[in-house]
Amino acid sequence: MNQNNTKMLIPAILLIAGLLLFNSAYVVDETEQVVITQFGRIVGEPVKEPGLNFKMPFIQKANYFPKNLLQWDGDPGQVPTRDKTYIWVDTFVRWKISDPIKYFQTVKDEFSALKRLDDIIDPAMRNLISSYALVESVRNTDRPMDTFESFSNTSEQKEERVQYTVSLGRDEITHRIEEQARGKLAEFGIELVDMKIKRINYIDSVRRSVYDRMIAERNQIAEKFRAEGRGEASNIRGEKQRELQVIKSEAYREAQELKGKADADAARIYADAYGSDPEFYGFLKTMDAYKQTLGKDSTLILSTDSELMHFMKDASK
Repeated sequence: MNQNNTKMLIPAILLIAGLLLFNSAYVVDETEQVVITQFGRIVGEPVKEPGLNFKMPFIQKANYFPKNLLQWDGDPGQVPTRDKTYIWVDTFVRWKISDPIKYFQTVKDEFSALKRLDDIIDPAMRNLISSYALVESVRNTDRPMDTFESFSNTSEQKEERVQYTVSLGRDEITHRIEEQARGKLAEFGIELVDMKIKRINYIDSVRRSVYDRMIAERNQIAEKFRAEGRGEASNIRGEKQRELQVIKSEAYREAQELKGKADADAARIYADAYGSDPEFYGFLKTMDAYKQTLGKDSTLILSTDSELMHFMKDASK
């Protein structure tokens, strides 16, 4: 009987020992850190090194927390700048648990930690963004922008377009938001590793007015180019008309010179021809007069001593 009891007791002891060993052992991964609690109270220092560790079984509990970088993406919010321009600001943060004991005592889990980040980073962002003009959150320097308007205008017009001065800049505003939030998050055992403004955009109503202004500016530039083109076309047409008039004048002058020379040559030839036989010339002129005066049904009454009857008299002899 005793031997049977002994045989049954040994497996029970081994089973209990296995359960105790299993419950007392815990493994820490390289991306984890552990805080041991006993009845809800923290016992000892946090375990941050990876490996196999042991605790008191059943009484103590291993609370695991991530050791690697975690992310927080803020909800895009509508923020007014100092110059009363409403914009949407979207931020993101990379953070980690630097003190797991403080973290366990204050926020306990990642969900609560993200709520703390919301409560701390969002007000800091709104405070800094609303304290400065829009250009401070958009740009880092006030150097002239290399845009279409810049090379389409003169240097004087470029200087007139720069009507702002960047004293702080986007990077510095981001750095100040990060510094404000880092000090407040340290008491929760959270280290703020990096913080950036992911996107800045106008709200819908402001965006439409900005687009309308951009369209108007580009229409103005296009109209300027069109006006310059029309002026250049007018100059080209005027130059063409002037050159055409010069060509016509030169052609008319040359034509008149040729006609005058031809008329002079014709008169000289006529004079030479008529001078060689004046009677024949008189005869031809009289024949022309008959031709112009007498028609098919014409009746002409002349006296016998008329010059027109001269050749008729001679013809009747």
